[in-house]
Amino acid sequence: MEYSPPPLFKQGAPARVKVTVFAFISIALLMLDARVHMLATVRQAAGTVLYPFQMAALMPRDAMANMGSYFSTLSSLQREVRELKSQQVAVAQQLQAAQLQMAENAQLRKLMGAREHLPVKSMMSEILYDARDPSTRKVVLDRGTHQGVALGLPVIDNAGVVGQVTRVFPFTSEVTLLTDKEQAIPVQVLRNGLRSVAYGRGQSGLLDLRFMAPNADIVVGDVLITSGMDGVYPAGLAVARVVQVESSAGGVFGRVVCQPLAGIDRHRQLLILMAAPDVLPRPPAEPPKVVSKKQGLPKMTPLENVPPLPAKAVPAAPAPAPAPATDKKAAP
Repeated sequence: MEYSPPPLFKQGAPARVKVTVFAFISIALLMLDARVHMLATVRQAAGTVLYPFQMAALMPRDAMANMGSYFSTLSSLQREVRELKSQQVAVAQQLQAAQLQMAENAQLRKLMGAREHLPVKSMMSEILYDARDPSTRKVVLDRGTHQGVALGLPVIDNAGVVGQVTRVFPFTSEVTLLTDKEQAIPVQVLRNGLRSVAYGRGQSGLLDLRFMAPNADIVVGDVLITSGMDGVYPAGLAVARVVQVESSAGGVFGRVVCQPLAGIDRHRQLLILMAAPDVLPRPPAEPPKVVSKKQGLPKMTPLENVPPLPAKAVPAAPAPAPAPATDKKAAP
């Protein structure tokens, strides 16, 4: 049985002839388009007609690409948000550290400026922590006996007096603040030189001028400075400012409340005055004379060459009055 192809494939010239003819036609068209540009209009028309079909054919691919980009963009945005939040926290920490350093640098500059005007040698120190007893007003510094700190040295800052060293350890020292109830400092009013003693009021953070006369010349706003009468604090250091003056009409003394000028609860860097002011020593007290019982009282010696006292006329005593007469007959 002889195999014969379908009638469709029997029509026309052979395939080789067709390929050859179409190849020559293509080469001719290419040469004409390259030389004369005859097919530009045809190409534009064909592109315009085929563009909708091209876009319809590309829609599935574009949909898949857009879906993948949507989910990838969402995940990348979430990752970027997390990174930005962590960066924000880090920047906030750096900003706080920078602000703290700026404040410390400003305080150190003020302390260095105040250090140049002090009459005695001073040493920079830093507050480590507050004392454990909540009923007292004390802080612990990072300087001790190895750095030359001794008991009783005053502690100040750039604004005024802070307190006094009350306990000393090898590497640390404890400072009792002015506002402690057990602390007192002699002061005087800068305006008129009136002297007094300021006592701490404890947790309120204020000072009291006790035993002030009701008519004392002191008003709100007066600045109190150290008088130097105790031999511990140099004279002229700022201490407090008067914020309240009360005169008791029925009492003998008035009440004066003061606000410390030093940054007792704010500053971290302080100055320790390493030497007490030069004050002349007190004269020695005279020992009391003890008189023994055996010696008794000292003997009295008569005075010599002393004229006698003039005699004064002594008035005569009045005569006694006569007794009244009695009638013997009247007696029974």
